[in-house]
Amino acid sequence: MRNILKEEGIKPGPDKTSDCWDNFVKRHAETLWAVDFFSVKTVTIKGLQEMYLMAFLCLSTREVIVTSSTKHPNSAWVVDQTKQFLDQTMNREKTPSIVMHDRDTKFTKEFTATLKAKGVRTNVLPIASPNLNGRVERFVQSIKFECLFRFILFGKRHLDYVVASWVDYYNTRRSHMERGHLPPIRGRRPKTVRKLSRNKIEVRSYVGGLVQSFERKAA
Repeated sequence: MRNILKEEGIKPGPDKTSDCWDNFVKRHAETLWAVDFFSVKTVTIKGLQEMYLMAFLCLSTREVIVTSSTKHPNSAWVVDQTKQFLDQTMNREKTPSIVMHDRDTKFTKEFTATLKAKGVRTNVLPIASPNLNGRVERFVQSIKFECLFRFILFGKRHLDYVVASWVDYYNTRRSHMERGHLPPIRGRRPKTVRKLSRNKIEVRSYVGGLVQSFERKAA
């Protein structure tokens, strides 16, 4: 059979010497982060104002770190937000080793140098390849459609508060299919499921009651 396939110019099996993007992600997932910019309009006394934020996402856990917003996403702001990301992650057991991003011009050489100074290298994605950064782009879509587009956002402070509250919910309460319906920052699912009466259930509200979570009350 192998000889017949070879004669017809068909490979009898996969080329095990080649690599692919999925394998790269799987090998590095626990220390691989993706970053992207997103923007949203806020209402100010001067009219609508476009505000920019950075979202860092861990490909293994889906944990997200979102920066504070700015109307001037210059190199100094990008560097400052990157330093804050590093401050939150470099003291962990599994520190970031790679941060991948697209070719947005806001990712300057100063951004790359800031990461390199902490031993973190960057992986610049090819042109016109949004699927390679699909996980962080999916998060941006989620926060916009599930949260931000449901508010009239009055300036920077209001935007930052809403984003921080929803990200807290996303990281600690929102389930993810690829994590067995557990949130990014959560241990393993309990082995046994117990019925609870209503007076033993605690309700937590986020983003002014936009989203809620339910859990067993502490003893």
